[in-house]
Amino acid sequence: MSIAYINIGSNMGNREALIEQAVAHIEHLCNNEATRALVMETEPWGYDSSNKFLNLGIAIETTLESQALLAHLLDIEKRISIGAHRDEKGNYIDRQIDIDLIAVDDIIIDTPQLQLPHPRMHLRDFVLIPMLQLNAEWRHPILNKTIIQLLHHLNEERDK
Repeated sequence: MSIAYINIGSNMGNREALIEQAVAHIEHLCNNEATRALVMETEPWGYDSSNKFLNLGIAIETTLESQALLAHLLDIEKRISIGAHRDEKGNYIDRQIDIDLIAVDDIIIDTPQLQLPHPRMHLRDFVLIPMLQLNAEWRHPILNKTIIQLLHHLNEERDK
């Protein structure tokens, strides 16, 4: 069994219901109950929109291999919302559901289809704060920093 850390976000429609639907699908897929962080409301990251995101971080035990888990998470996204996550230029846009595989234990994967840990996790407080709540002891296996250290660095960069 591995522990997968997943972030779920929504900034369109009934955000709470869409996130709950995603969690239910993930729990069914993994045949386990997820541990939840507190829901956060945040501004969109990487683009401008007046629609704020609700974000939920979860940790869930799974027997699925990381590539298979990612494929299933993408299928769950498509079942909940067929809308695109990016515009024709590749820029982020508003979306009903966004599911990101953040990390699986301390596994490092770098393929065109999957990068673990998520390559931008250390830049996003809406990923780091839930991760801190889910597993404060987790250490980024590439950056070799704890979640507290990553948050501290992110806050320092923001304050410059």
